[in-house]
Amino acid sequence: MADSSFDIVSKIDHQEADNALNQTVKEIGHRFDFKGTGASIAWSGGHKAVEIKANSEERANAVLDVFKEKLIKRGLSLKILDADEPKLSGKEYRLLITLKEGIDQEHAKKISKIIRDEGPKGVKAQIQGDELRVSSKKKDELQDVITLLKGKDLDVALQFTNYR
Repeated sequence: MADSSFDIVSKIDHQEADNALNQTVKEIGHRFDFKGTGASIAWSGGHKAVEIKANSEERANAVLDVFKEKLIKRGLSLKILDADEPKLSGKEYRLLITLKEGIDQEHAKKISKIIRDEGPKGVKAQIQGDELRVSSKKKDELQDVITLLKGKDLDVALQFTNYR
């Protein structure tokens, strides 16, 4: 009998992220506490990063909080965000947030070690670029691995795809 398998990936739904950003722009434009603060949020680097501008560090962080709230409402994990501290640039504060996509080698090794050490014995994990392929003879063991990884607090947002 052939092995059953699934892939562990870390992908961003760019349409949902774009919707969250557009909702944030709309809310910043309407909220009274953002009037006259020069607060703005926009894509930077072709949907790989987000740039927030405001006249104070507090306002920049407030815009980030609104953006996080919109991402959560759209079902996206906050683990995709890698935010810097607001930096003074001229008269305004700029906050650059990069979006993390893909599983880097360090996290891939950590996840495969968790599967080896704590998962069922018949399960194998292979690193394939920026994702992992998990295979086993029994489908129940694959379900156990998914449950195990969902229970772990990892620094990357994981999705489980190509289950067969």
